[in-house]
Amino acid sequence: MYNQGAVEGAANTESGSRVFVYEVVGLRQSEETAQINYPIRKSGSVFIRVPYNRMNQEMRRITRLGGTIVSIQPMSSLQANGTSTSAAFANNKGDGNATPVSTTSDKKGNTMTQAQPKKGAKANVPVNIYRPNNPYIGKCISNEPLVGENGIGIVQHIKFDISGGDLKYVEGQSIGIIPPGVDKNGKPEKLRLYSIASTRHGDDVDDKTVSLCVRQLEYKHPESGETVYGVCSTYLCHLEPGADVKITGPVGKEMLLPDDPDAKVIMMATGTGIAPMRTYLWRMFKDAERAANPEYQFKGFAWLIFGVPTTPNILYKEELEEIQQKYADNFRLTYAISREQKNPQGGRMYIQDRVAEHADELWQLIKDEKTHTYICGLRGMEGGIDEALSAAAAKEGVNWSDYQKQLKKAHRWHVETY
Repeated sequence: MYNQGAVEGAANTESGSRVFVYEVVGLRQSEETAQINYPIRKSGSVFIRVPYNRMNQEMRRITRLGGTIVSIQPMSSLQANGTSTSAAFANNKGDGNATPVSTTSDKKGNTMTQAQPKKGAKANVPVNIYRPNNPYIGKCISNEPLVGENGIGIVQHIKFDISGGDLKYVEGQSIGIIPPGVDKNGKPEKLRLYSIASTRHGDDVDDKTVSLCVRQLEYKHPESGETVYGVCSTYLCHLEPGADVKITGPVGKEMLLPDDPDAKVIMMATGTGIAPMRTYLWRMFKDAERAANPEYQFKGFAWLIFGVPTTPNILYKEELEEIQQKYADNFRLTYAISREQKNPQGGRMYIQDRVAEHADELWQLIKDEKTHTYICGLRGMEGGIDEALSAAAAKEGVNWSDYQKQLKKAHRWHVETY
C-alpha cells in the first residue's frame, strides 16, 4: 500500500515519545510508488510511524501522493491506551510494505474497503502468494463473451490455467493482472485488480483454474473527445486462448463468505460486480461444488439484486435462473434493468430503486444476526441503498447510519465498490 520502510526504519531508532503515528487515507499509485508490492485501490487507512524530526517532510510526501492525514497521535499515547504496535501495523513478510488493518470511511462517508481479517475468519486464507516482482505465469484457457446480442459494451468470462503453480484462493478474493508493455512514462505497466469469478475449485471443480469477469473500459476523453480504451481490460478482453498472463495475489478478506451453512446472504451487484456473487452462488448451490465441499452444505437463504442496463447485459443469466428454478426456497433473484424497466417515479429502474421497493423486507432480514450483506459494483449505488434502508429502519425508530456501523463492526456489511 505504501512504502514505509525508510520512515519506519528511522522511527524504530527513536524513543516512543518522539515517534508519531499518521493515519492516512487516499494514497494513490504514482511514479514514486511504482515499485511497491501492494496494489492500490480505494482503500482504508494506512498507519505510518514517523520520527519527530521528519514530520514535515513526511507530510509533504503524503500530500504529493494524494493522501490525506486523518489523525496524528504520539506513539506513546497509543501504547498508554493499550494499543499494541502489532495491532496498529502489519508488515507482509517484512518487505516494508504497510498494510492497513482497519476499514474506514472518507470524509464524504464513502465506505472504503481493504484486506482486513474478519472476526472468526479462517487464519489460512491465502494472501499475496504471488507478488508483482515475481508473478505467476498463467495461461488463458478460454475467453467467452457474456453480453448477448444488442447488449451494451464488451464483457468477457476469462478462464486461466493455474495448475503449474501454488496459486490458491477463496470466494470473495481478487487477483492482480499485469498487462504487457509500458505506460506513457515508459515504465512497466502496473497491475490491476479484478474480483475472482470462480470458486476456490475453479469452473471445472478441479483446483486447476481461476476465472475473471472483465468489462472492457471505454470512455470519451474529456478534452479531445476521442474514445479511450482501458489498457488492461482491453488486453484481457481480447486475450487469445493459449496466451500467457502475469497474475499476482490473491488479495482481500473483506468479501469472504461466512462458513455458516444456515447464513442469510443479501447480494447487491451492478455489472461485473456480479463476479464475487457468482462465486458465492456456485459454492452454495452448484451440484459439483456441493459434492466437493461435504463440510459446507448451504441450507440458508440467498437474495441477489442485480442491476444492468439491458436484458442482454444480464451476465451469467442462464446460470442464475437455473439456480433460481432449482432452489426456489433458498434463492431469490431480482433484476433492475435500467433501460427497460421504470421505477415508481417513471424514471429508470436502478438497483437502489429495487432496494427501496423491498426495503422493509430487506430491513427485517438485515436485523437477523445470521445475515451478511454484500455490495459490489459502482460506488454510486451506495447512497440510494442507504437512503432506502434508512427509511425502513426509521419506521422502527432506528438510525440506519448508527446501525450500519454496528453491522460493519460485526463484519456483516461487506462493500467493494469503485
